[in-house]
Amino acid sequence: MLSSLFITGVRLKEEPNELKDSYIHALPVVKNLTFLEFKKPVTFFAGENGTGKSTLLEAIAVCAGFNPEGGTRNFNFSSKETHSALYRRLAVTRGYKRARDGFFLRAESFYNLATEVDRLDEIVTSSPPLLQSYGGKSLHNQSHGESFLSLILNRFGGEGLYILDEPEAALSPTSQLTLLAQMKKLTEEGSQLIIATHSPILMAYPDADIYVLTQDEIALTPYKQTEHYLLTKQFLDCPERMLGLLFGEE
Repeated sequence: MLSSLFITGVRLKEEPNELKDSYIHALPVVKNLTFLEFKKPVTFFAGENGTGKSTLLEAIAVCAGFNPEGGTRNFNFSSKETHSALYRRLAVTRGYKRARDGFFLRAESFYNLATEVDRLDEIVTSSPPLLQSYGGKSLHNQSHGESFLSLILNRFGGEGLYILDEPEAALSPTSQLTLLAQMKKLTEEGSQLIIATHSPILMAYPDADIYVLTQDEIALTPYKQTEHYLLTKQFLDCPERMLGLLFGEE
């Protein structure tokens, strides 16, 4: 059966000779990756720091034609080349449809992205102006969270491929709920989202696939079996007890 998704899977391919001694072989994500299948409009990568979820997400974005520091496929700015060589070992399986739009959002390089949008707005002559696609106001002239939401609410549209690395980094719980609503709208308009996150709020998105990355495996995991959900629930159910255990007072 043909998939209407833009990216349907990723796998490791034979390594180029120049990568034989690369540090990427020590990454858990490389040791554990065989083939990941994308079946849902929303797919999450979750896991502890250092398991490689952002590295994998970045490699998928680069293979899909996006700038490693973020933006659309037309962005080519670079403040410092820090992306891994994993994209050179990654093979991306595509669906029969091509995305009409797309964006790679990285929380850690968002400042550089906002600067590039301002720069392009000054030199690109278009009607309407480029900045209108981002809410009509410089992303630098808003709070971090406001600029994230402005980008997502104004720039993202239907039939797009959107790859987001820890979008919750700048978002309050209320803003994360706003993002959930926008994700629903985007998927109803034929978009696909691949998201690396620590947020149990975002991971609650209905009928999403959640791949949990650990030191030993990459496992498709039901939402309520993720550590993110279980630990957050335990804490909220009885914060006093959890804090007592944490501080060695029980």
